[in-house]
Amino acid sequence: MQFVNRELSWLSFNDRVLQEAFDSENPIIERIRFLGIYSNNMDEFFRVRVATVKRIIALGGKTVSAYEGTFEDLLEDMMKIVKKQQKKFELAYQKILKELEKENIQHINENDLYDDQIKELNAYFAEKIEDQIVPILLDKKRAVSRLRDSMIYLAVKINADKKTMYALIEVPDTVNRFYVLNDKFGQKVILIDDIIRLNLDRLFHIFTYDSIEAYTFKFTRDAEIDYDDDLSVSIVDKMKKGIKGRKQGDPVRFVYDEQMPDDLFKFLIKKLDVDKNEVITGGKYHNFKDFMKFPSFNKKEYTFKPMPPVFHPDLVNVKSIIKQVFEKDILLHYPYQKFEHVIDLLREAALDPKVESIKINLYRVAKNSQIINALINAIKNDKEVTVIVELQARFDEENNIYWARVLKEYGAKIIFGVSGLKVHSKLILIKRRDKFITHIGTGNFHEKTARIYEDFSLITADPGIASEVNKVFVLFENNLDRSIYKELYVSPFNTRRNFVNLINQEILNVRSGHDSYIILKMNNLIDSTLIKKLYDASNAGVKISLIIRGMCGLVPGIPKQSENIRVISIVGRYLEHSRVMVFSNKGEPKIYISSADWMGRNLDKRIEVTAPIKDPDNKKEILEYLDFQLKDNCKARIIDQMQKNKYYRDDKEKFDSQERTYKYYKQKLKN
Repeated sequence: MQFVNRELSWLSFNDRVLQEAFDSENPIIERIRFLGIYSNNMDEFFRVRVATVKRIIALGGKTVSAYEGTFEDLLEDMMKIVKKQQKKFELAYQKILKELEKENIQHINENDLYDDQIKELNAYFAEKIEDQIVPILLDKKRAVSRLRDSMIYLAVKINADKKTMYALIEVPDTVNRFYVLNDKFGQKVILIDDIIRLNLDRLFHIFTYDSIEAYTFKFTRDAEIDYDDDLSVSIVDKMKKGIKGRKQGDPVRFVYDEQMPDDLFKFLIKKLDVDKNEVITGGKYHNFKDFMKFPSFNKKEYTFKPMPPVFHPDLVNVKSIIKQVFEKDILLHYPYQKFEHVIDLLREAALDPKVESIKINLYRVAKNSQIINALINAIKNDKEVTVIVELQARFDEENNIYWARVLKEYGAKIIFGVSGLKVHSKLILIKRRDKFITHIGTGNFHEKTARIYEDFSLITADPGIASEVNKVFVLFENNLDRSIYKELYVSPFNTRRNFVNLINQEILNVRSGHDSYIILKMNNLIDSTLIKKLYDASNAGVKISLIIRGMCGLVPGIPKQSENIRVISIVGRYLEHSRVMVFSNKGEPKIYISSADWMGRNLDKRIEVTAPIKDPDNKKEILEYLDFQLKDNCKARIIDQMQKNKYYRDDKEKFDSQERTYKYYKQKLKN
């Protein structure tokens, strides 16, 4: 076995997320929230990966990468795993509910209520929910209006005078999904799904019926955007049309309450044109992504102990970040350190009389973005602002179109990426009359996700790096530009070649008698060419440590293939998101941070930037951090050819790398 299929590897990753819901070391409400994360991940998996496989099948595709079988076989295996995980999911949720009951907290439904509670919930329904619900009656002739795959639906069955009617209710997402009731026995949580069930007679009061019942289902569509090739249509208009088409995509999943009556189930799948292979049975509740916001009942012990981001030690009580960067490279590490340092850098640049221009590329930003506000302030202060907006950032397309329009109205120069390439780099270039300040990062300029995504940012005044970052921005402005890069690795031009060369050099080093190692940390390792080079290095005797959060196509521990390769995956309270590459280089380590995973799309079909870490203190910091990761015996899983996701355990004291990293940065402030 040389490679692991990417879809099956992704499902193995999401199973690691599901494991966190079973881990009793996690606070109980956080375990519920991991169920929400798992569910949200699975939604995207169906909307993108399952949809892609189905498209390939429809086009007659046969050869599957790293898989012995056809795409039809792969889809069948994927669905088997999903259904198996669904059962584990339900088991985890029921287990957590039983533990909550011991804490006098109950998840109840419409059948568990006292009269006073019914009165309270009926009043809440009338005030907050009723006006947002429009029941839709279904019949055999009328087509069902397009259902939104981000929503939950109640399928209603009405039995009246030997006649059965069916209806749909879209559960509104403008109301908190959870309502907490208090009584002398403790606290009760009820979902608005059940509050609606409680009030079905109010919604259908014009009918006379013998019984009425409602069952939850969820509908997922193909989320791939098809682009119009019409050259006369602007890229924004093409994207808007594509987004509209996404909302009408083919169904890829129908998840329903297994208690749903057979006649209602058959009516729905026929009406919605759902294939039997797309059907997944589930429990009473769906859209568990909402459970990421499950109430914590104001009990600190139910959630993770707060770890508020700390200042970078070189930026404490500093009046000018720019002047500090002129003295020394600043390496920021989120969420352990403050993302506000980047916002403050832009705010300072907006006011600095010596700053002439700011250039930035945006992939994802927050809805109420302070980054955008800082750029607008810069425009108001007569700075030239250029913003490269990537309209193809999946599921953020509409948000990016909105911000592009806002920035353009204020006077920013807006560029929509590079023809044929998605822009995924994380760059800022601030031009002063005397020098440049550059930012190169592994994560997005998104202050909300920076609280939970682990990422690095390098802020530097290094003239060589600044010159080449400027070349990247010239590329954005002139698609014909193909500069030569020596300091930076820029996809799709030299990233692959340079990493192959670095691996080859380690092979030469070990053959010359030097101790040689490679440490790679990234989200996904799928590219077959680079995996083969790692196999070559392993066979030569290079010691390789891989920290791969998500998909890993490499198979470790195989004789004469990967005996010297160890792979772990860390899934914990923070999303491990940074990409870091270390090559031992005869005892003088070469260290890089990157926006790129090792996947074909990142290396060949996107603009990605990898930067060297030059400052000795910053190098030392990254090596210490990676050492923490490799010592983790709490949240690290062993990745092997069987994809069993066993936790790494040793006989040493518990070592949670994320908690240890936070303590490390707090201690640096005291030193």
